[in-house]
Amino acid sequence: MERKSAVRMEDVARLAGVSSITVSRVLNHPDKVAEGTRERVLAAVEATGYIPNSVAGSLASRRTRVIGALVPTITNSIFADTIDGMDDVLRPAGYQLLLGATGYSLDEESRLISAMLAQRPAGLLATGLQHQAQAYTLLRATEIPIVETWNVDGDPVDMAVGFSNFRACHAMVTCLAEQGARRIGFVSAPTTANDRAEQRLLGYRRAVRDLGLDADPALEREAKFSFHAGAERLLELLAARPDVEAIFFANDILALGALFECQRRGIRVPEDLAIAGFDDVELAAQVNPGLTTVRIPRYGIGRQAAHMILRRIEGGVVDPSVVDLGFEIVQRASTPAGSAAPA
Repeated sequence: MERKSAVRMEDVARLAGVSSITVSRVLNHPDKVAEGTRERVLAAVEATGYIPNSVAGSLASRRTRVIGALVPTITNSIFADTIDGMDDVLRPAGYQLLLGATGYSLDEESRLISAMLAQRPAGLLATGLQHQAQAYTLLRATEIPIVETWNVDGDPVDMAVGFSNFRACHAMVTCLAEQGARRIGFVSAPTTANDRAEQRLLGYRRAVRDLGLDADPALEREAKFSFHAGAERLLELLAARPDVEAIFFANDILALGALFECQRRGIRVPEDLAIAGFDDVELAAQVNPGLTTVRIPRYGIGRQAAHMILRRIEGGVVDPSVVDLGFEIVQRASTPAGSAAPA
């Protein structure tokens, strides 16, 4: 995807039909500018994606040794691992991370992108390939390296590293079907404004269709990630389809919540119901029965993203610009023994 050169204040002034001094005054002292002029300038700022420079103009490079990183949350270990991977590469190279948590909100992500770019970072990591229109404008206008992570099913603004959420879910459903399940439930994260969750749901649905499994909408649910939500969705699915044979949760936390609820209710896993998750968090291997799950390269995503950013900062070419690190189906005792589907 083609990216534009960095927008200058002069470009905004030309579009608004005012001087650069007026643009500066609108951005720094809007109360001192007539309303009509102020509105024209702000419209031009939005149209061009101009980022005001909040870093001292005396910096010769006009860049800091800071790399911005936007993740949905800093409380989930899966994203913490990605940040660790980045930091382990960037810190020895003399760069520091500036973190922002979007809360799975594209509105908040757009605001954070604007705030981070105003600090003139040397590079930026974003999570996912889906953004608001204004965020796209900002990302395409900047000249710094941009790496989008956790998804490779789409067209990145600049570079991307991660895995195919679609293929990972397709593979897990295939694995469960090979172990004998024909009625497989699926619990997804909310798919609104979340391209990774959307691709996982599409992967599940395609596998159900490809394998000729039961495609009943009653087998699908959405939930925010928590142990409690996992238990709730388990009970909902059992009430709607008592004959469900396996439930695939798009996150290990949900799957573990369901597993604990099965134990409370005397539901034997996997004899009565098979349960699978996604992420391979540390607890997945410690519970009894161990949780079958999709292992993804969380730490590796961070390391690869950092290497790609550094390569570009140093003037090198990153080829390929989209790196698929793959995934692995980890077979444990929460599903019947069988051959795991390949990544």
